[in-house]
Amino acid sequence: MKYVEVNDLSEFSEVPERFPDSPVAGRGRMLSSSDTFSFACHPGVSCFNLCCRNLNFFLNPYDIVRLKKHLSMSSAEFIDQHTDIIVRPGHFFPDVMLRMADNDEKTCPFLSDAGCRVYPDRPYTCRAFPVEQGLYFDAAKNQTRRVHFFRPPEFCQGRFEKSVWTLSSWEADQEAAFYNQMTVQWAEVARLFQNDPFGGEGPDGQKGKMAFMAVYNIDAFRDFVLNSSFLKRYKVVSQLRMKLKSDDVAVLKLGMAWIKMFLFGMRVKEISLKK
Repeated sequence: MKYVEVNDLSEFSEVPERFPDSPVAGRGRMLSSSDTFSFACHPGVSCFNLCCRNLNFFLNPYDIVRLKKHLSMSSAEFIDQHTDIIVRPGHFFPDVMLRMADNDEKTCPFLSDAGCRVYPDRPYTCRAFPVEQGLYFDAAKNQTRRVHFFRPPEFCQGRFEKSVWTLSSWEADQEAAFYNQMTVQWAEVARLFQNDPFGGEGPDGQKGKMAFMAVYNIDAFRDFVLNSSFLKRYKVVSQLRMKLKSDDVAVLKLGMAWIKMFLFGMRVKEISLKK
């Protein structure tokens, strides 16, 4: 695992927030549920695979769940071999970025001449492309809602293809419904880190390391839950507890709920302190 300083990201300021607090200019065309867009990507378009290189590519926790399983790796191995951890000024939780290959074009490490080697388990950003999703938080109403933008890069020729989609038909075609669900759940947790829950010790302190483990290194979190005094101190709802030994998604959901309770003192349905 490599920690990267912000200055190492050559175009960092141009990378849009994964989960914006509000819709912002420059993110392309906002899409409503009834809007349509044209797009198709296949080896016949001249830009095929051009979008898979030289990227500042953020990974969500569920992305790593799928990728590490596809590659038959532990979460710790995947994080160590394939990611860089970014701690940005003013942010109280690290961002996890996919490490590009060490070649002149800085291609995605999973790109081959034939296309994506991990296509069935490709990350959410690839799956949703050229649509970007954000979470808009209305502070006055204390409510969140999803917002979507059609935002292909200028070189993308797929946007001139004849296939026409709505948000729902594209989501179904890309088998992205569960990815969307997990992305939104993580976005709701990530938004909490706009405030510092670490008491000044930062994400490198003990609490920060525990929180990172709970959502990104879920193999280690599973071991912590099952082989420490965790289950003696916390009550986990039965439908979740029964799945912890074999279901990575159950572990991730527990991890997100535990962060809400452990760091932010929130009441959650998945877990509570035993009396």
